[in-house]
Amino acid sequence: MIESLTLDQLRILVTISDEGGFAAAGRALGRVQSAISQSIRALEDNQGVELFDRSRQRPVLTPVGRVLVEQARAILASAQRFEAIAAGTRQGLEASLTLAIDPLVPTEPLIDSMRALRDRFPDLPVSFFTEGLGGAERRLRSGSASLAFCLLLPTVPDDLMAYPLMDRRLIPVAAAEHPLARLARPLNREDLDAHIQLVLSDALGAEGPNYGVISSRVWRFVDIARRLDFLLAGFGWCRMPPYLVDQHLAAGRLKALDLSGDAPSRAETLPIYAAHMRNRPLGRAGSWLLDDLRQRLTP
Repeated sequence: MIESLTLDQLRILVTISDEGGFAAAGRALGRVQSAISQSIRALEDNQGVELFDRSRQRPVLTPVGRVLVEQARAILASAQRFEAIAAGTRQGLEASLTLAIDPLVPTEPLIDSMRALRDRFPDLPVSFFTEGLGGAERRLRSGSASLAFCLLLPTVPDDLMAYPLMDRRLIPVAAAEHPLARLARPLNREDLDAHIQLVLSDALGAEGPNYGVISSRVWRFVDIARRLDFLLAGFGWCRMPPYLVDQHLAAGRLKALDLSGDAPSRAETLPIYAAHMRNRPLGRAGSWLLDDLRQRLTP
């Protein structure tokens, strides 16, 4: 019966398996062998199963015993995690941390910070959402994210606390065989308007925010990697962060575009922020992650 099951019994069962016997488990746990045997017998009686075959000189796990040892390990690990989360909460650590990430946030430093967060707070439950433009901010307001790394344009909303992380530089590019790439002169608005612009957009569609849109013909993408695929395939032009296109520029698959002609409205850099709701301050882990990422992005 589940009511009679104790963590101590499960701990003894696992220790017997790990140490290779009842006597060795008693030594490892600092108990006499008779107490170990009595605990296992009570566990068997209460659950109505034989965990050990005692017909041999040395008791060995039965098939069901081997399965239940692994179940016991999982239960003990969950119990330890339960205690760790409760202890962390008593010390000011949030019960969980949920992050929302815009597509233009740089991946490599974020991965490094997430790895450091895992090492610093190994028992903290962390959830992670990648979003189209505007999606991370929307998750903050819905309460489904506690910290967002995102664009906030044209201005930072009053209900958010925002911390500048970096200015994301963008390069206007097109496939090497695209008509715009073949024009040996600065491009003007009319040149650009004649071709499809590949635009990162809100997952909710055309009603979401649009940044740096010039062309009247627009294809919208939530996923920046998918947009890169269509860019390389020659379907249009767009502005991309250098880390995604440098290798393709060097290999000649893409060509940088000169947009100085007729000075079209252009966003050569976009500000990336960390943000949370002003009325929902960050806990210890969120503050720690924010500080760590800001240090990694500081030149």
